[in-house]
Amino acid sequence: MSFVTRFAPSPTGPLHLGHAYSALLAHDMARAAGGTFLLRFEDTDLERSKPEYVDQIIDDLTWLGITWDAPPLMQSDHFDDYNQSVEALIAQGLTYPCRCSRKDINAALAAPQEGAPHTVYPQTCKNRSMSERGATDALRLHMDRAMDALGGKQLSFTELGDLKKGVHVIDREEIIQSVGDIVIGRKDIHTAAYFLASALDDINQGITHVVRGIDLFEFTQVQVLLLHLLGHKPPLYYHHKLIRDENGKRLAKRDDARAISLYRSEGMSPSDIRSITGI
Repeated sequence: MSFVTRFAPSPTGPLHLGHAYSALLAHDMARAAGGTFLLRFEDTDLERSKPEYVDQIIDDLTWLGITWDAPPLMQSDHFDDYNQSVEALIAQGLTYPCRCSRKDINAALAAPQEGAPHTVYPQTCKNRSMSERGATDALRLHMDRAMDALGGKQLSFTELGDLKKGVHVIDREEIIQSVGDIVIGRKDIHTAAYFLASALDDINQGITHVVRGIDLFEFTQVQVLLLHLLGHKPPLYYHHKLIRDENGKRLAKRDDARAISLYRSEGMSPSDIRSITGI
């Protein structure tokens, strides 16, 4: 089969060692397979995403020797696509409006982060109907109904990475209890949830292999469910190790001391970065 993968950073900070590892790994896998490597900027957080970070990430990736086979996709150009999918879920009766804490809802729109506990929504607004939807309400996926919509069909996804290799079946009770009614979007601020936007872009870009950190593994089942509800077949997945600091903590954008731009300023080479990350 063809091999099409991507690197999809959020332009809310500088590229760090963890990003470099993920990008280099995906790029090397694509090139070794004679496949395609794409670049996507997940910039749906319009407040924190900055053009200067886009430019810096592109510059750092180029310095690392990474090339991509099409112009970068900007998620902020595709809100209409995400909204159409949200409307399709509404039409299936699988959503309800939520007017809970703006802070909690905004946090739920972002990709999950290792170390940040996922709080299962307490279903405060679950009995609200879509006819009650307010202009600033978020929309949540009614997970019980979503799983019932499968009509007894067993959903699964294939993991190729050594850390979790195998076929993983999505269990109804487990996803309801451990994930719950996720936020899928907020129309008033033109923001789609990570789960939805990322999964849809993988389909729209023809991604066959999703290469990303193991911190996103548990939520792959949500994306597979959403894709099925929208009539799409999920790609294959490869979740890799995370690059950690000396205390075993996952690197994040706030770790500016490990920004690729700083390593560059100190005279390191791309091969040095490969050596540090174990590529």
